[in-house]
Amino acid sequence: MLVPRWWERAADGWDVRDGATDPDRWLGAAYSDKTLVTRVGALHADRAADDDRPTGRPTSSSTLPGLDILLFQHARIGDGDTLGHIGTGPGYADALACHRLGDKQVTSMDIDPYLVDAARERLGGLGLRPTILAVDATGELPGTFDRIVSTVAVRPIPASWLAALKPGGRLVTTISGTSLLVTADKNEDGSASGRVEWDRAGFMSARRGPDYPPRPSSLLAVAREHEGEAVTTGRYPVVHVTEAWDLASMLDVTIPGIEHEFAEVEGRRTALMIHPDGSWARAAAIGAAAPTVHQGGPRRLWDALDEVRDLWLATGELPLRGARVLVKPSGATYLARGNWSVRL
Repeated sequence: MLVPRWWERAADGWDVRDGATDPDRWLGAAYSDKTLVTRVGALHADRAADDDRPTGRPTSSSTLPGLDILLFQHARIGDGDTLGHIGTGPGYADALACHRLGDKQVTSMDIDPYLVDAARERLGGLGLRPTILAVDATGELPGTFDRIVSTVAVRPIPASWLAALKPGGRLVTTISGTSLLVTADKNEDGSASGRVEWDRAGFMSARRGPDYPPRPSSLLAVAREHEGEAVTTGRYPVVHVTEAWDLASMLDVTIPGIEHEFAEVEGRRTALMIHPDGSWARAAAIGAAAPTVHQGGPRRLWDALDEVRDLWLATGELPLRGARVLVKPSGATYLARGNWSVRL
């Protein structure tokens, strides 16, 4: 049985850890509470040396086992259902699905041919032989399914997923840039309707090539150092946006594509925000004091964040969780709750 070396995110960067050499130890590692990174850029954990320190953004990881199970529960899988799983990764979710349904009812897809081959060998060592294919899942899918479960995030939901979903079938996925877990059932007209679940989940975004685009490092440098066109005093304390899941999700639904950095040094909290349109913001303060906010570019990103916080305080909650979901056959995806609505 092929068992990989795993990358585990440590406080001082990316460490390489030896994988277990027998199935029991491998399953024990898989049941830990850590997300294990299996690929960074072009370098796979299986091929890494102990002293490797890869750079770049992670492009593959092993989903927390409890999260795999949560998504399958939301899929409401029945004994006779066929499953299309998008995001093979190391193959753990497919092992669960095969034990639930049997090999012939499971098709797994990943854009990374190496991960597909490794998962096929790894599962074969356990006597499991689902269909595993190297596929760009944002395009046409290889077949039709009663259930589609994605462990990569998308935005909007690809039209091809609805085309591959059988009438009455159920889709479970997450929305890129958010922690929104969406379930939707296919309607007779080819659309799908459902809701944003109260559970939270976040995955890497689906990609069409071997890596993600590089981060705009020059704009980050501007955000760290420049005065900006607007310098104000913020109304709320500096917040680590990506750790505030509902806040981050609502902001990304409002202005998609913002990237964040946060640091706290000797009690001084600094948050950076950048956007592909050239907008940026920097907020800094000691502890919970009112921050000094610097902003530049065509939009005021920190002001947009404060508007989300205003809404939260005024209504007691943000409208995302429990929102109704409509996915049209074209893939256009809409969320609505009360008087609030948005097209993703």
